[in-house]
Amino acid sequence: MFFKLETYCKNLIKDFDLISDERKEILTKISNYIQEKKDEKLDINLIYICTHNSRRSHFGQVWSAVAAEYYGIKNVFSFSGGTEATSFNKNAIQALQSTGFDITKNDETSNPKYSVFFDKTKFTNCFSKVYDDKSTPKNNFAAIMTCSDAEVNCPFISGAELRIGTTYSDPKEYDETEFEAKKYLERSNQIALETFFLFSLVK
Repeated sequence: MFFKLETYCKNLIKDFDLISDERKEILTKISNYIQEKKDEKLDINLIYICTHNSRRSHFGQVWSAVAAEYYGIKNVFSFSGGTEATSFNKNAIQALQSTGFDITKNDETSNPKYSVFFDKTKFTNCFSKVYDDKSTPKNNFAAIMTCSDAEVNCPFISGAELRIGTTYSDPKEYDETEFEAKKYLERSNQIALETFFLFSLVK
């Protein structure tokens, strides 16, 4: 893992006590799902879902890939999707880069594909898509709803073994303001913290 990112992760796990008991109860349900799959030696598929698949859901996808690597949990496959496709937001990308990721843009379309590297050879692919895109699992997965709109508008996710809401405030509210970079990083940090907490429970 890149040194800057690994240092960030080591500092992150010192702050688990900042997570409320209410949030920990929700996160533990996801951890239990991962533990169950791990114990059965099955693939662990996680799809993070938000309306536009541009910010919070990508944070979830990226940080779950990193947390799985950090804690040595094998066969974790992280995805993200939305109720509609837009593009991976540039401010979200910048927030991840500031934390230590190396992000490569692979094409120049209106919805580019990105490789988000957390190690010289390890990465997760990010681009905006609907949650049932051909690139995502169709069954045997946990659907993790990262925004309230998706939580309301997707009452049923076909194929999901677990559907759970971990809603987060949208940093989009601060676009083109003086707080933009701060709020995107704040949201990335929150999702990273909670994701690392739930993976830390897996034995």
